[in-house]
Amino acid sequence: MSTEPAPLLALDLTGTFAFGLNGALTAVRAARLDVVGVVVLGMITALGGGVIRDVLIDSLPPAAFLDWRYYTLAAAGGLLAFAVSRHLRRLEPAITVLDAVGLSTFAVIGASKALDAGLAVVPAMLLGVITAVGGGTIRDTLVGRIPTVLRTGLYAIPALAGAAVTVATTETGVYGLPAALGAAAVCFLIRMLGLHFGINAPEPPETRPSGGGTRRQK
Repeated sequence: MSTEPAPLLALDLTGTFAFGLNGALTAVRAARLDVVGVVVLGMITALGGGVIRDVLIDSLPPAAFLDWRYYTLAAAGGLLAFAVSRHLRRLEPAITVLDAVGLSTFAVIGASKALDAGLAVVPAMLLGVITAVGGGTIRDTLVGRIPTVLRTGLYAIPALAGAAVTVATTETGVYGLPAALGAAAVCFLIRMLGLHFGINAPEPPETRPSGGGTRRQK
């Protein structure tokens, strides 16, 4: 079982369920899969980033394999996604919000666990980003599309911001549930503002269309 403080564990489990549901819904949207495929991709989205993180910090077996709540919530999210998949078009706003919730919570938890493992500031921030985007990257690769982190407006940048706030508050000795929620809120807000206003990361000049077409997002 996880040894995280109860509030942070709740945040971690919330992100797991959100990413399990979002990952499965995204899989339904991207590919025609049966219930096994939908649930598996939901679980990969929810657990993949954390597994990569734990392998990199030599925390083995990964937490997702030691605590039944992680894989149970990930599977439950996948099953719920399969059950409501017929209403997929109406669920688009919910998919976006759930993705931002999972991104935010995993960036915070990933950076926090990296610091607990003794990593320095910059590696901890990077590991927070990897935790947040790793599962979704594996999912997108499996369904044969460019990973979201490489093509969608402000995805890795919000995760990095959330991880940076987590590291800063921990290094100054004020980290706790309020600081964790604040760091997650920073990531969530940047992600949602980027989507709402169509803000993207800078691109090489040659990739920008000369006319009024839609820019390729990053």
